Amino acid sequence: MDETGHDDLMVSARQLRKSFGSFEAVKGIDVDVRRGEAFGFLGPNGAGKSSTMRMIAAVSPVSGGHLRILGLDPAEHGSEIRARLGVCPQEDTLDTELSVFDNLYVYGRYFGIPRAEVRSRAHDLLEFVQLAERAKAKVDDLSGGMKRRLTIARSLINNPDLLLLDEPTTGLDPQARHLLWDRLFRLKQQGVTLVITTHYMDEAERLCDEVAVFAQGRIVSQGSPPSLINVPTGCAFHPRCAFEERTEGRARRERPELREAAPGHLVACHLPVEERRRIFAEEIGPKL
Repeated sequence: MDETGHDDLMVSARQLRKSFGSFEAVKGIDVDVRRGEAFGFLGPNGAGKSSTMRMIAAVSPVSGGHLRILGLDPAEHGSEIRARLGVCPQEDTLDTELSVFDNLYVYGRYFGIPRAEVRSRAHDLLEFVQLAERAKAKVDDLSGGMKRRLTIARSLINNPDLLLLDEPTTGLDPQARHLLWDRLFRLKQQGVTLVITTHYMDEAERLCDEVAVFAQGRIVSQGSPPSLINVPTGCAFHPRCAFEERTEGRARRERPELREAAPGHLVACHLPVEERRRIFAEEIGPKL
């Protein structure tokens, strides 16, 4: 049981902050992730999602506030926490000198898993991510989608208590994204606790039980995907109340990724309209 009296809290953060010199990347956020939950961090680049994820992964020290992961303080129990996590980073860090199977086998041995057991787990995971037929292939021979699936398989080799996925589908084509979604949804059905960062509202809606919307290092809204989507215009980050239609059209023409990343798709932010306009201008405006 953690310090709050809840034994199902996998992540608990209160007024969590992260600074890099004078720049404050995360500005006092509160987050609770419960056992078996799929929790999403949604927002544009630079919003503070990945900085938060690195603190949860116990690889980046907390600058301020309170953080407990699996009931433990990462400042004192970092190694123990990391041994119980699975991490799928933004960039693939697979060993291109090894075969698909050996990437899992070698990684599993880092955790001290016995040889016979890690072989069995590697075969099972390759079946799970639909790469069993490519077990002997070199990593460089895989497509981008296959590499992402292999990275997820690798992150599961230690049977983690908590799986962290940092923008798992960025850069994938629609078919590869949907296949990866299917694998992640199956993990969710198995009761694996997931924390996912994403730019895409449709991804959050499909995979997550709870979503925190990030902007400028803060969580500006939080709730279930249906509750975020079904908020009336005027109460949300909505293109018709946050900026002019002409600006929206320009953003969508010049930056195709904004079709899913723009605040027009991040709803349920109960902020004054001037605050919403300011956030949009500072997050997206300079890039137009």
